[in-house]
Amino acid sequence: MNHTISALVENKFGVLARVAGMFSGRGFNIETLNVGPICGKKYSRITVTVKDGGNSVDQCVKQLNKLVNVIDVKDFSKLDAFVARELILVKVKATRATRSEIVQVADLFRAKVIDVDNSSLIIECTGNPNKMKAFVGMITPFGIIDMARTGNVALERGSASDNGEED
Repeated sequence: MNHTISALVENKFGVLARVAGMFSGRGFNIETLNVGPICGKKYSRITVTVKDGGNSVDQCVKQLNKLVNVIDVKDFSKLDAFVARELILVKVKATRATRSEIVQVADLFRAKVIDVDNSSLIIECTGNPNKMKAFVGMITPFGIIDMARTGNVALERGSASDNGEED
């Protein structure tokens, strides 16, 4: 089972290394890792996706909460109401003959063509991991030249605490 874990942390030197090291030290392979500042530069949100291969994710969450500079940790797999998305940029081979068909596939997935060249297109697509898998499957026959993915970012739905807001 995949677990998406989000940690609100102080934006300080070494915090990311301690969080990532805590996962690897307990035998978890990080599938995706996403980090970005929120509310100015005081805080960052680290979103990690790991597979539970018999190791205790609950223990990881407890250990994360004990780390210095970690403010809040959530395992979204235990919540009913959350939103998770990822972003993919894909450069696809495109000829005059295939360009319109590629654009139609992109439209089906509500993706955007963000760059056009004589021999390629760069497409941006956002959504849940299942949508990303389906999009890549549909676009692969055209010939993927290069690709970059963000991994999941996630937030709890509804009125949760206002952690991370600047004073």
